[in-house]
Amino acid sequence: MIASGEDETGKPYKYDCLAKEFENMETVSEIEMKSLSERTGASSLLGAAASPERCGCGRRSGQGGQRAGESGRGSDSAPQRIYKPGARLHPRRSRARQSRAGPGRAGPCRRGLSGPLPTGAAARPGELWDVVVLTAADAAQAGAFREQLAEKLRREQLPRAVRYLVCADPPGPRIGNGGSTLHALRCLEEQYGDQWTSFTVLLIHSGGYSQRLPNASALGKIFTALPLGDPVYQMLELKLAMYIDFPRHMKPGVLITCSDDIELYSTGVTETITFDRPGFTALAHPSDLAVGTTHGVFVLDPSSFSGKGGLEYGSCYRFLHKPDLETMQQSGAVCVRGDRPQLSSPGGCGDSATASECVYTDSVFYIDHSTAQQLLEFYKHVGTLCCEIDAYGDFLQALGPGATPDYTKNTNNVSKEDSGLVAMRQQLYSLLQGTALNVIVLNNSQFYHIGTTQEYLFHFTAESKLRYELNLQPVAFSIFPDTAKTLDHLSVIQSVLEPGCVVGPGSVIEYSRIGPEVSVGRGSIVSGSHINFNVDVPSNCFLSSVSVKITDRVEYVTMVFSVGDDLKKSVKLLSDIHSLQFFGASLPECLDLWSLEASDQLFSSEDTRLGLWTARIFPVCSTLSESVRMSLNMLNSVQHKSAFKLNGFQLLSVQEMLTYKDIEDMLNFRKQIYDEICLQRQKERSDYRMKST
Repeated sequence: MIASGEDETGKPYKYDCLAKEFENMETVSEIEMKSLSERTGASSLLGAAASPERCGCGRRSGQGGQRAGESGRGSDSAPQRIYKPGARLHPRRSRARQSRAGPGRAGPCRRGLSGPLPTGAAARPGELWDVVVLTAADAAQAGAFREQLAEKLRREQLPRAVRYLVCADPPGPRIGNGGSTLHALRCLEEQYGDQWTSFTVLLIHSGGYSQRLPNASALGKIFTALPLGDPVYQMLELKLAMYIDFPRHMKPGVLITCSDDIELYSTGVTETITFDRPGFTALAHPSDLAVGTTHGVFVLDPSSFSGKGGLEYGSCYRFLHKPDLETMQQSGAVCVRGDRPQLSSPGGCGDSATASECVYTDSVFYIDHSTAQQLLEFYKHVGTLCCEIDAYGDFLQALGPGATPDYTKNTNNVSKEDSGLVAMRQQLYSLLQGTALNVIVLNNSQFYHIGTTQEYLFHFTAESKLRYELNLQPVAFSIFPDTAKTLDHLSVIQSVLEPGCVVGPGSVIEYSRIGPEVSVGRGSIVSGSHINFNVDVPSNCFLSSVSVKITDRVEYVTMVFSVGDDLKKSVKLLSDIHSLQFFGASLPECLDLWSLEASDQLFSSEDTRLGLWTARIFPVCSTLSESVRMSLNMLNSVQHKSAFKLNGFQLLSVQEMLTYKDIEDMLNFRKQIYDEICLQRQKERSDYRMKST
């Protein structure tokens, strides 16, 4: 968002609040840019990825697109520093400069993928994260992450002065994001020794298989593409941009965040978010009470607060994890909306009182190094973890003067109860009891989650606040027919669509090729697919292709579901699989149409979890387009109650697709689309110049 106002001298200015230095990642205004350029010769953070030298298409990010409107707050009040990426991520319209890494510096090679990724010249101390850590569910996912990071560094789409470390969870039982946090701390110590004691670390929880948004399952949620930028940005770049100022105002420690959420906030121009207190420090956002029932909620101590209304520092008396409404009321968590936290009156009632009430919910939190070291020593003492630990529920509930051990025995919000969970929680409570939970209240902030198909479609295609705040585009870095460019309420991301194709409103097309005889219905998701035949993709369809290598040959499998199908749902008995729904039909009905037998061999899970995620129902094909055709034929048979035999095919489950995925082939397919778009842009520029002369 563009903010305007007056500087210290009273001179007017207007600046892009997320124009960044590529190497230094500083938030700068235009009146600061000149001195910064003279001092460092630096270029913009994300703009380097989109400069003509990087893209090869002679067009900079955001060129030709709309810029965000001016801030409503900034026009009538003091200028504010607004962290709302989007048009704000567009590079400055100045001559593209080479980064200090130098044009001749080689990109990372495969030889370096087993350890930390190579970095470029060092930044000035404190200006960048010392390490950015991505957690991964297993070694295979970690390998996929490293390949994508290496490609981003090769294209100079990430700051090269940062260390990037991918930490795979240890083999064995799932350990949750809390266990991943502990293991990542150990990886940091093993990789960097005592040096890590002085580091500022950004730890992004990226593991898991994204069962609620399976187009991100193969390559990871942190690499989810956004309908923004030219070339497009992914969640990783957005995370780095959102937290751009944090390292400069942080003592050594670890900032923990998730890969599928976005925090947007605004603060006064002189206000800074500072992480310098011992213990834990969490960001808090005002939210409706209903939101609080699915998030962590802070019971604040109003007497501890200092600062102005937009940004305040205080302490948390107690942390509640996904509490019900009654618990929030009784615990004193409910506040009145306003410039600063103020407890709600117990006697308040009626619609007006309810509308003004809020709770402060969690998102990102910081652990100072001393506390992180405590957790690391605890992990070393415990040894192998045998249960899932929640970094939010199991760490934060132990903090604050009002914490009690009661939560350690409450397993209502646990997806899978392990035998050692209660004992592990009790040990963590004993370790962390008495540790401070500091809170940074951001009264002008909003938390967004993009972790499900419904959230993904809503935020990318509907009139959502996030779409406006980030200036998300209907068409981002794609070849799109001119005749269809007037369509709104859709999202096309790094794809090639041929003239004649139709995309219905509310649909997302990413990393795909769509032929001239293809019609995509409303509210659908098409990802990583090549559709070059005459077909109508039905509304509310989820279609995502995966390259697999089962032997030595690359083959293809395409998963197809309804966007509302529950891939996390499972049953233990074959007699219960009728409760599993595939595009509105029970799974046994579908199996009959496909000539498949319901048996234990139909499912790939080893722990008797029978569900759509583990059902071997998707045919393996020799070409990408053929795999799409077969899966759409499956869906067509269910919709029209007509037979389509699958018993002659090799079949995989989604779970097995991820086991056999071929990352290199999937990334090559994306690169082919990328190169074709860049060539098209070059041709357009050449044609324009010829017409001009």
